[in-house]
Amino acid sequence: MLELVSKTQSFDGSQCQYRHRSDALDCEMQFSIFLPSQAEKDQRFPVLYWLSGLTCTDENFSQKAGAQRMAAELGIALVIPDTSPRGDSVADNEGYDLGKGAGFYVNATQAPWKPHYQMYDYVVKELPALVEANFPVSDRRAISGHSMGGHGALTIALKNPGRYTSVSAFSPICNPMACPWGEKALAAYLGADRTLWEEYDATVLLSRATAKLPMLVSQGEEDQFLEEQLKPNALKATAVAAGYPLKLEFHAGYDHSYYFIATFIEQHLRFHADFLLHKD
Repeated sequence: MLELVSKTQSFDGSQCQYRHRSDALDCEMQFSIFLPSQAEKDQRFPVLYWLSGLTCTDENFSQKAGAQRMAAELGIALVIPDTSPRGDSVADNEGYDLGKGAGFYVNATQAPWKPHYQMYDYVVKELPALVEANFPVSDRRAISGHSMGGHGALTIALKNPGRYTSVSAFSPICNPMACPWGEKALAAYLGADRTLWEEYDATVLLSRATAKLPMLVSQGEEDQFLEEQLKPNALKATAVAAGYPLKLEFHAGYDHSYYFIATFIEQHLRFHADFLLHKD
């Protein structure tokens, strides 16, 4: 059952927050949704799912990216889940990069994370089913995200190319098996067997991909995490070797912040619109 938390007008549409009980995560969850209001009666919108980064909630993208104006113009709904399970019974860690706010969009197999940290199933299965059953949206989906959420968007799309028309990311963690953020999270959530980590590494998954989904990645050249954590050149090298149609763009002067996202979100929305709004 959905509980409306808030609703506000934004450009030509409504920005809302809802709360619901998640079976996948075994806790109460909150998500945000933007619905354009210019629709003809009975119109159902395609959906862009946005996955946020470390320490974020469902509110960061809604409040900072400025995506509503273009989404309303294009006729695309935006759905923004939280970044982890929440609640007093949910396991946590003192570090910002593990636990609450850092679900990494995986299905955890290790204690104490397994009972609640099933973010992959939540994003891929439970949340879309809930949204499609309760809002005027279609089953045409695209997916995007930032940083940890960029990692989530890329891995989810690569594992489920039939569920999405396109994928994009801002400053994604491209090769988590080879960076401190990823090694910490994957070891905690999945255990010591690194072969299991490969299922959540975009660079590895891209090397094995048989379906070629349209993919756009934007990266700021002044990003403080570029070399140690994000490693987009590993993804690029794999894409070149595999003949995968990755469009990777570096932008001089931009960092890891939402200023970067707000600058290029229109480009990403138009990129997805080309596939969401035009059926094969």
